[in-house]
Amino acid sequence: MERYERLERIVHKSTHDVVTEVDGLSEQLIISTIRAAFAHDAFLAEEGGKIDAVPPVGDSVVDPSAQRVWIIDPLDGTVNYANGIPVFCVSIGLAVGGQPVVGVVYDPVRDEMFSAQAGHGAQLDGLPIRHPAKEKLSDCVVSLSLPRGGWSMRDRRIRRQIRVSRSMGSAALALAYVGNGRFDAFVQAGGLSLWDVCAAGLIASEGGASITTLDGSAWFDMSRPSQSIGVVAAAPAHHATFMELLRSQATGGDLRVRRTPTIVARSSGRMPTAEENS
Repeated sequence: MERYERLERIVHKSTHDVVTEVDGLSEQLIISTIRAAFAHDAFLAEEGGKIDAVPPVGDSVVDPSAQRVWIIDPLDGTVNYANGIPVFCVSIGLAVGGQPVVGVVYDPVRDEMFSAQAGHGAQLDGLPIRHPAKEKLSDCVVSLSLPRGGWSMRDRRIRRQIRVSRSMGSAALALAYVGNGRFDAFVQAGGLSLWDVCAAGLIASEGGASITTLDGSAWFDMSRPSQSIGVVAAAPAHHATFMELLRSQATGGDLRVRRTPTIVARSSGRMPTAEENS
């Protein structure tokens, strides 16, 4: 936090994405700390990419079923951080054998720590949390992020059914909020990576929410490339409704039937005017 609003360097990773020196420093600190305790583990980090596991002495390979991978987003919400908007977090998850088993999302602004262990529930600052399902969808506050192109009708359908939508600019923090009901649901059509969802998805799930990809498949899959993941997380009673609202029309998208004027040849041989075709 000592560098917050006092950044010395901002690099544009793409047209709409940036990285600061804090991303790199945070990632290095996290990896070095974990490596000191778990020297043989692998890493998958947003800035540094994949770091392979180091087999124990005497072993030539690491058993895939026991493969431990720490999945790290050192600063989720970098654009917020770089612009002085106090909504960002650190996300650290551990996957063993391809499944998330531990997740931590830390919000340094509020000094809040969301955590979860597979099969043992979710916590906020060490106290158990649960997703308090609301009876009516119309009472729900939803973290909603759908692309403009081809999704406008589905976006409108959801907005008409819920109370209000919000977009925080930190997907991991927003998804973790589902774990204790600050958000009643989290809907994002794509653009997420494993480091966005590993810890936060486990927190939401262990808090009692149902979570899947947009096609209903498992929300966590180590084989998925970065920025390819879409997630729906909501109370079990509402998850199916959100999935239905997200389904495209029978044509497969937000397509509208447009009438194409038919040009009819007249005996005079002249083309009809616009008024005649209307």
